[in-house]
Amino acid sequence: MNTPGDISSSSCGTVEMRSIAREVFQHALEESGIERGFSRNIHYERGILRVGDDLFDLSSFSRVFVVSFGKAAHSTLEALMSRLGAGTGATGIVCAPTRPAAQVFGFRYFEGGHPMPNHESVTAATAILRALEALSARSLVIYLISGGGSAIVEKPISDEISFDDLVQTYRVLVHSGAPIAQINAVRKHLSAVKGGRLAVAASPAHQLSIMISDVPDNALDSLASGATMPDSSTVEQCYDIVKRYELLPKLPPSVRTLFETRGLEETPKQGDPLFERARWWPVLSNISAQKAAVERAAMHGFAVQIDNSCDDWDYRKAADYLLAKVRELRKGVSRVCLISGGEVTVKVEGTPGAGGRNQQFALYCAERIQGENIAVLSAGTDGIDGNSPAAGSVADGTTIARATEKGLSAEAALKGFDAYPFFDALDDTIMTGYTGTNVRDVRVLLAW
Repeated sequence: MNTPGDISSSSCGTVEMRSIAREVFQHALEESGIERGFSRNIHYERGILRVGDDLFDLSSFSRVFVVSFGKAAHSTLEALMSRLGAGTGATGIVCAPTRPAAQVFGFRYFEGGHPMPNHESVTAATAILRALEALSARSLVIYLISGGGSAIVEKPISDEISFDDLVQTYRVLVHSGAPIAQINAVRKHLSAVKGGRLAVAASPAHQLSIMISDVPDNALDSLASGATMPDSSTVEQCYDIVKRYELLPKLPPSVRTLFETRGLEETPKQGDPLFERARWWPVLSNISAQKAAVERAAMHGFAVQIDNSCDDWDYRKAADYLLAKVRELRKGVSRVCLISGGEVTVKVEGTPGAGGRNQQFALYCAERIQGENIAVLSAGTDGIDGNSPAAGSVADGTTIARATEKGLSAEAALKGFDAYPFFDALDDTIMTGYTGTNVRDVRVLLAW
């Protein structure tokens, strides 16, 4: 824990509390930017590309092909090509949930869906597979992978699975309440591109994955469902997940049959020879955002601690745990800040309103910190929380009282998964717009 400066807490009102929480998150967001991550990890000079500890002499390859997909697909491609320049002759395919303001010459662009795949997600996946299958042993494929890629680029493993079946399966998985790693395990085994299957298509080419990670650091094969990596999940785990969360009756017949007949095919694993020419480098992760948040909170004189214990927990369990932790920390010092990274889970029931896991988490906290000198901010670094235009929201000990004055019901908003209108009416949403990066969520809890 860092030692706080000698700052009187009496000067800090609730407005300042929320303002500091916003500032801490904004700094974390800035330091998680694609350009910052590339500047620290990727360099190109005299034909040599250095990524981390690996060197690639681009002149030794007959072709350099780039596949950029995920929420940060445009910004990562721009960062790479600003370093490589046009002289490398690199071409490729880009798939993101939005169209860019300007396109890079030599690249095909697709607008994939998120959080559900759309028809272009499938078209892009088909185009990528065909392009990779045409590469030779003297080719280098550079993957630029970021969060959201699971839906943005997708193709079912079987032609029997229609597009509508694919979307229904995604919806069932996303609303199941299962942790993202388990959702991705099932996705991998139902996909022609996930779980290392892009690497299969590209073999025997040399393969380099540059990753903007929105998954735990010890589970990189969950990023965009591990399209280029050995898969640590198994078909047996998939059967168990579907059974545990009682998903079988909700799945479309074409997918249900694969589970009923145990017809899933295994994905490539660690040690498979096809990965001998493959390298993977995460250049940004949630740790980047956490470190930046700690730096800014310490500047304000807070004693700071990081606690990621609640990653992938249910949002209510996570909130109760973190609030208990920050109250305990406050007993020892006058100003404390607890930083928590990763994602919480929300099991959606019925028809949800507007919001997402971060706003749901903050609203649950608001009910439990009434009258206390505690502020809670929860937001996504991609700038998008669920089906709302906000990245997240901030709450404090006055939130419920201020809402009551406006005739707002926290209980109804929480029950209806409708937190965005609630916080928007209080001007307590975190509005960043689409950030072009994605390194998971950041939670900031302040107390004095």
